[in-house]
Amino acid sequence: MSALFSSQKIIVRGGGDLATGVVQKFFRAGFPVIILETAAPTAIRRSVALCEAVYDGVAKVEDMICRRVSGVEELESCRRDGAIPLLVDPGGESIKQIQPCAVIDAIIAKRNIGTHKGMAPVTIALGPGFRAGEDVDVVIETMRGHDLGRLIFKGSAAANTGIPGEIGGKSAVRVIHAPAAGTIVHKKQIGDIVESGEALCTIEGTESRAPFTGLLRGLIREGATVSKGMKVADIDPRVDVDWRAISDKARCLGGAALEAYLHLLDKKNNT
Repeated sequence: MSALFSSQKIIVRGGGDLATGVVQKFFRAGFPVIILETAAPTAIRRSVALCEAVYDGVAKVEDMICRRVSGVEELESCRRDGAIPLLVDPGGESIKQIQPCAVIDAIIAKRNIGTHKGMAPVTIALGPGFRAGEDVDVVIETMRGHDLGRLIFKGSAAANTGIPGEIGGKSAVRVIHAPAAGTIVHKKQIGDIVESGEALCTIEGTESRAPFTGLLRGLIREGATVSKGMKVADIDPRVDVDWRAISDKARCLGGAALEAYLHLLDKKNNT
């Protein structure tokens, strides 16, 4: 760990695929990063989501190993082992005890579920649902396009449209929603090339099928209980994409979060 930033603890709320891109940037820069997650995360792109450590105890994404810990007292030993600690703490109750230099809300809930400026000297949030200068110090734009990764110091990110950004000529159709409520059973696995019309999973006997031929890049964890209409899978029309690698969008947002923190740190130190 770099001695330069070794005392500056960074908390990232959320451990999904986009949050994992944020974690990687800070981790590689030498910051001690702590992930706070819910007891039952519902990541779809599980191969690139460190929140899988909630279920398996340990998760590995690229050069990072994340380990679930049971309390704040285990954070240091986890970091000494070279792992990124994850605490199940959806309400952020541990933040006061940890006393981080920054809290980054990367939950991507499209709304604010509790992050505020009083949590840390620097607060950053990804996506809509926050007002920069009021709820947090900086908001980062998450909508694909020209403004992706833009730092917003006053105001909000673009409103959620409910329509996924276009990839390989496909937009809304690439995200698969549950046709019914119930428990999911897999028919395919992340990384499979699926043909149009093939069954990806079943929910209480009702099949979810691929709308086009592509790479199954995301599939919610088997055994998860889902509601009707919930996102359960993600198909990428680019069949040669490395599904084990953090996405371009996640890397962009991670770089933006690191930029935001260093900019605000410099600003505070020179005030």
